[in-house]
Amino acid sequence: MAAALAEVSRGLRALLVRRLVAPHRPFLGLGPRPLSSSAPTEKTAKAAPPDYSYESLQVTSVPGHILHVQLNRPEKRNAMNRAFWREMVECFNKIARDSSCRAVVISGAGKMFTSGIDLMDMASDIMQPQGEDVARISWYLRDLITRYQETFSVIEKCPKPVIAAIHGACIGGGVDLITACDIRYCTQDAFFQVKEVDIGLAADVGTLQRLPRVIGSQSLVNELAFTARKMLADESLSSGLVSRVFPNKEALMEAAFSLAAEIASKSPVAVQSTKVNLVYSQSHSVPESLNFISSWNMSMLQTEDIIKSVQAAMEKKELKDIPFSKL
Repeated sequence: MAAALAEVSRGLRALLVRRLVAPHRPFLGLGPRPLSSSAPTEKTAKAAPPDYSYESLQVTSVPGHILHVQLNRPEKRNAMNRAFWREMVECFNKIARDSSCRAVVISGAGKMFTSGIDLMDMASDIMQPQGEDVARISWYLRDLITRYQETFSVIEKCPKPVIAAIHGACIGGGVDLITACDIRYCTQDAFFQVKEVDIGLAADVGTLQRLPRVIGSQSLVNELAFTARKMLADESLSSGLVSRVFPNKEALMEAAFSLAAEIASKSPVAVQSTKVNLVYSQSHSVPESLNFISSWNMSMLQTEDIIKSVQAAMEKKELKDIPFSKL
């Protein structure tokens, strides 16, 4: 057995040498700087490029190829107004194309994550829809709902992993938002509420479709959706809505940025390919998903990131010290 393992090791080394010394096309542009040995924090964030300027969101760049998207209406409990529904789509479409970004953290400014839809700002769209008859009013409302759905679907479609860091209240549209994220952390004082039945409607922008998939209990989903009761942090952890709970917001954000840095240290080809395939598999059968990833990886397996990753492992180097090219 030892002899066989030694032979495999020698074979890998020979392959690495051949691949590393073989002619190859140079990377376009400059490679990213190595990640810092210390985990990034909210305090180390700096202003994002000007094209990430929004009314309802604050986007900052964190060392290590991380973007921090903050719901930024603390005086309104981060209620989701007209600008928010439009700007989230613009923001995450840009993030999806941002080759410098490898992970995203979403949080809320102020005392809570979000109080949900801003009814005062949105009332005219919902309560006084445009149209001359039932058909035209219905057509308008369907178009409106579809556009609102894209506000959170764009997070799921974004190939960069998105971490939701939730503190305080996460109500109504907030649940729609976080269920479209890839990973969810929260504080001990956080609570979650599918609030829509209390305002006379069924949730229509993602909660009823994604929450059953996230927590895996249709009975619990039905209870939450029919009653609008609060789900506290401990229950959200035991049900699988969140994967970790922290004592306060400071500890939450530190952990979220540390996780984002860990993800961002890996090959962006590997990480983003993984997210694309995880999302695809959620709505397709196992055979369909296997076929999809075989087609996907027939090109992705040719990346130089594999050689760099294997070489780092053999040399006992950390991936954060490997300068992967932008993607």
